[in-house]
Amino acid sequence: MATATTVKDVSPHEFVKAYAVHLKRSGKVELPHWTDIVKTATFKELAPYDPDWYFIRAASMARKIYLRGGLGVGAFRRIYGGSKRNGSRPPHFCKSSGSVARHILQQLEKMNIVDVDPRGGRRITSSGRRDLDQVAGRIIIPQ
Repeated sequence: MATATTVKDVSPHEFVKAYAVHLKRSGKVELPHWTDIVKTATFKELAPYDPDWYFIRAASMARKIYLRGGLGVGAFRRIYGGSKRNGSRPPHFCKSSGSVARHILQQLEKMNIVDVDPRGGRRITSSGRRDLDQVAGRIIIPQ
């Protein structure tokens, strides 16, 4: 009996790339007008080079909610945070943009992939779980 492939069975990098392509092709994600000029965090010096960065971040966030529900905007600010370089002074950890995380979570809610968890944060819906598992099933697993 063949078991179904889930998100946990495939490479994270491959899954995020495949799911980002799926989101872009579906046409359900509305890109905000600021995606080409916004920085993803205060500690970044430039905007992302990749024009599809929004879809990649959305795919990554959906995967993280799939694996561990209850994540909200604050958790994603911490996850995507990084080191702020202060020139000659020592670097410090800095959180990423909350606006980007919030906007992506709202888009995923509109698409019925995640919904609000009553205990806080977001959780994956059954249709969202099915959608992510279908994309994971399309990725060829090397034997």
